[in-house]
Amino acid sequence: MSANSSEHTLQAGYAAPGDEYSADAKRRLGLRVVMSSYVGSTVEWFDFFIYSIASASVFNVLFFPQLGSTGGTLVAFATIAIGYLIRPLGGVIYGHFGDRIGRKKMLISSIVLMGISTMLVGIMPTYAQIGLWAPLLLMALRMLQGLAVAGEWGGGLLMTLEHAGPGKRGLWSCVIGMGQCSGLLLGTAAFGLVSRLPEAQLLSWGWRLPFLGAVLLIVIGLWMRLGISESPVFLEQKRKDQAQRKAPRLPLAQVLQTQWRQVLQAALMVSGPFVISALISPFSIAYSVQAGFPRVIALNAATAAALCQVIGMFCGGWLSDKVGRRPVFMAAAVLMATNISALLYLATLHDNGMLVLGFALAGLAHGFMFGPLGAFITELFTTSTRFTGASLGYQLAGALGGGFTPLIAGALLAAGGGVPHAQYVIAFGTLFCVVSFIVALKSRETYREDLNAVGAASGAGSGA
Repeated sequence: MSANSSEHTLQAGYAAPGDEYSADAKRRLGLRVVMSSYVGSTVEWFDFFIYSIASASVFNVLFFPQLGSTGGTLVAFATIAIGYLIRPLGGVIYGHFGDRIGRKKMLISSIVLMGISTMLVGIMPTYAQIGLWAPLLLMALRMLQGLAVAGEWGGGLLMTLEHAGPGKRGLWSCVIGMGQCSGLLLGTAAFGLVSRLPEAQLLSWGWRLPFLGAVLLIVIGLWMRLGISESPVFLEQKRKDQAQRKAPRLPLAQVLQTQWRQVLQAALMVSGPFVISALISPFSIAYSVQAGFPRVIALNAATAAALCQVIGMFCGGWLSDKVGRRPVFMAAAVLMATNISALLYLATLHDNGMLVLGFALAGLAHGFMFGPLGAFITELFTTSTRFTGASLGYQLAGALGGGFTPLIAGALLAAGGGVPHAQYVIAFGTLFCVVSFIVALKSRETYREDLNAVGAASGAGSGA
């Protein structure tokens, strides 16, 4: 039997309740999809985050030395923003093809693009070697990373969500966020290791090792993704469209005409978690170093935050299947607003244990906030527009909240007088947590509704 025939049989078994192979096929497909989504997400976000960590640690010296320490750090943070700003475009491109030809193909293409761009960062020359071309090439490769990670989020999330059974969508879909946190965990750990090198060796070749090591992880992630099957919900929607002879519409046009409110709702809801994510890393890493902590200590504390984020993510996703997306997300928003101020305060106490505690608490609250988020916003959209609509809303928030936050926070810190005067930064982070809280409060609860029909009725409007 051919691979295509085998996959068709599995999909038919998965979708047909009366088929004798249905239960077994569903279990095997589900486990395979969850694991491949987690590993693939971890790999892609590792690649994406090591750039951010390098920007907070060494890129100011390697690519922007003519601007001095402070100016180079701000410009290095600005290149992080480029990767976020391009993500809405990536969300539209990947969303279009993901809604038209399938989720799996987009996942494979995104991991290949991420692998190539990350490897090229690891081998590219610095400013001292080729001058202005170095930062220009660096920004171009960051844009490719942004395109790739946009496709990763939407594709990976929908594959797990649409394979999940009733009462499991929050838990299963949170593996994408867990992979994101795991990628950050691996990234900070990797830079924590190379940061132990003497300064000259770190700046000469040590910083390249995490980028080059990512190639092996990409191969593993690609191998796992080639072994999964297409989303049964997507295949069912395509079958219905063909049976009804519906003319295909552009997913973006359909979203903007009929579901633009859900896009705005998703973007505002996600803005808070994105802002806080950027405040935890890379801003708080740089803040801690400026407060007097060695770079290695700051990176180790950020590693603790990433580990706690994974735990919080799992708990938040699981609980959202029990009591709903809204109460879990809203409670987490309150915790997050409190913990970001605690983190920045503890970073000024010059105590290694307190720094780790501050990062860990912030990471736990942030993970709890992200746990229900994937299911929450994707359940706003219909199957035929889910990839495009959810990706567009999420990536718009990423461009505005995640992309500019390190730069804005750095400027706000300078305006307040520098470390330890972070009151403007705290107010900035708290404001976005409040926005996310209010939007969630006004959102429709969808955790008990059927996935094939949930998007048609979703939208702004309070009530369970």
